[in-house]
Amino acid sequence: MPKTARGARLALALLASVFALPAAALGASDDGGLSPLERLGKRIFEDASLSRPAGVSCASCHDAATAFQGVNGSPVPAVARGSLPSSLGKRNTPTIMYASFAPPFAFIEEKDEKTGKVEKIPAGGQFHDGRAADLLAQFEGPLLDPLEMNAPSKRFAVEAIRDGAYAPLVREVYGEKIFDDPDRAFEKVAQAVVAYESSARFHPFASKFDDFLRGTAKLTPVEQKGFALFKDPKKGNCLACHAGKQESRDPQDWLFTDFTYDALGAPKNTAIAATASAPDLGLCKRPGLEKIAPAGFDVASVCGAFKVPTLRNVAVTGPYLHNGVFQKLRDVVAFYATRDTDPARWYPKGEKFNDLPAEDHGNVNTNEGPYDRKPGQKPRLSETDIDAIVAFLETLTDRPAAK
Repeated sequence: MPKTARGARLALALLASVFALPAAALGASDDGGLSPLERLGKRIFEDASLSRPAGVSCASCHDAATAFQGVNGSPVPAVARGSLPSSLGKRNTPTIMYASFAPPFAFIEEKDEKTGKVEKIPAGGQFHDGRAADLLAQFEGPLLDPLEMNAPSKRFAVEAIRDGAYAPLVREVYGEKIFDDPDRAFEKVAQAVVAYESSARFHPFASKFDDFLRGTAKLTPVEQKGFALFKDPKKGNCLACHAGKQESRDPQDWLFTDFTYDALGAPKNTAIAATASAPDLGLCKRPGLEKIAPAGFDVASVCGAFKVPTLRNVAVTGPYLHNGVFQKLRDVVAFYATRDTDPARWYPKGEKFNDLPAEDHGNVNTNEGPYDRKPGQKPRLSETDIDAIVAFLETLTDRPAAK
């Protein structure tokens, strides 16, 4: 969860000014409030004819009922089922809620508050490893992935849309000649999906916590305690990574992520066949990372690191962590609190970081609270504290607008 402050405050402030959109109902099933471009994106997002075999759409694994996250009926709760019955994903499906706020993948400057040294660290992008620079690049990943929608090509997707029921809407939005150039048409199709995923439907800021910020709701005593523990650098220290501006009452200043990457040393999930024999090293295996990394950056230093997720809607987006190893939200918080004080609770025989090669164990965050503990020491969070933080996290769930 935590890490030293990343210098992401400036990025958060900039993003807040870019994405000032009105609220809308979470997971609304109709087209209300959508522009023609966003409506087209919704049609494509829900189009199950784009997979091979047909039957799986973006919405199959990004279910509005669970904050646009899901597993498409997978027998393994940690990973989604693809269009082929035998196809299972390699990682836990991330929510798309609030994903449009993530800046493009890049290296940003971070100043160490203790030493004053400035270094560049990776931040932003889409997917757990940031391999898509932005939402536009993200669209084609699941579409063409053999383990997901398994579409044979971009041209196939364009032709399926051209011959489908909403082709008139495509022409209405982009003009009669849109399908003349398949490459250009695919780019426009992707832009429509991005427009939909960037609409207020995916970031309604409609939680109890948002109402608390606006002054129209009050947190219960246990929720207040959880919020205090969440912010306290000597307790949960969650705010170090799951960022928010403490001085602000604007919900858009509380995205609960700084978009950076952290190595948590998650326990191995033996239910995922794709990583049963080889660990998932995350960011260091991002294609092309070596080419864009600044001079002197050690790519191996981010093996085991994954993007810090937003905590908005976290109570309904389980399972948790990149490998879905935890089904319950409370277990995630308890893991953060006791990973280092009671390793046997989480790892077989108490052998920590069992999903990483020994040479990468040094990448795991062990210096900051609540990780700065040793076996047998008192955790920074008690069991009661853990319950309080969970109660606070449950206030981050967006609620449907009143009809």
